[in-house]
Amino acid sequence: MAPQKGDFILINYTAKVKETSEVFDTTVEETAKKEHLQKEGEIYEPKLVVVGEGWVLKSLDDSLATMEPNTPGIVEISPEKAFGARDPEKVKQVHLKKLAEKGINPQLGMRIEYGGKNAIIRSVGAGRALLDFNPPLAGKTLVYDVIVSKKLETAEEKIGALIHRRIPVVEEGKFKFAITDKTLTIDMPEDTFYLEGVQIAKRGIVNDVQKFFPDLDETKFVDTFKAPPKPAMPEETKPAEVKPEAAVAEEKVAEEKPAEPAETKS
Repeated sequence: MAPQKGDFILINYTAKVKETSEVFDTTVEETAKKEHLQKEGEIYEPKLVVVGEGWVLKSLDDSLATMEPNTPGIVEISPEKAFGARDPEKVKQVHLKKLAEKGINPQLGMRIEYGGKNAIIRSVGAGRALLDFNPPLAGKTLVYDVIVSKKLETAEEKIGALIHRRIPVVEEGKFKFAITDKTLTIDMPEDTFYLEGVQIAKRGIVNDVQKFFPDLDETKFVDTFKAPPKPAMPEETKPAEVKPEAAVAEEKVAEEKPAEPAETKS
């Protein structure tokens, strides 16, 4: 059965530009390696989508509701429904001196921030650089090879996926949680204790839980710090026998007392 609005699903996809067949995004690690897209720290795995929530491009989101699970599909998205048409007014020439003042050594194809906006350097020459402030995929027709790999059914599956979505660098199975009296309690694994941005991630989890599980009144996060294991104790040795002071005194007197002469018979 095709997913319905509000369904939690996991999808795998590879996205490319129709005109050039250039792959620009994928959830598949092998594809990322093949297309030289792999980035350090990037997580390649099925992506969580709640149908109709706008977590992916709208045209792709709408198409998910027509796809049967585990059946590959192709979604083509026109520029107007993707990142819009290219705007020539967003292409500007900038003096190299101004870029140098900001510590930018312009190279063809480099992505930079200039004037508070992102741009791609399209050309460099004659003392100037041509900056394109259009989105990189503006004017492109996009093609998604996509498959719905799984539909999440239980509350436990959905909550686990929401947590993992916010903290993807930690394995989903390391998070333990329970629901008691309308309170969700999440035990945070040690991997998260000093993770950068973890407090922001927690706030995101709370917002997601409140939105998709309105019956829950409270979300608690528990950080448990365990003491390191104690070193093994050496095998106990039997203590030396300690004699009472009186016994020691008697032995001392006996040692100091001269021996009596042996009795002789007449």
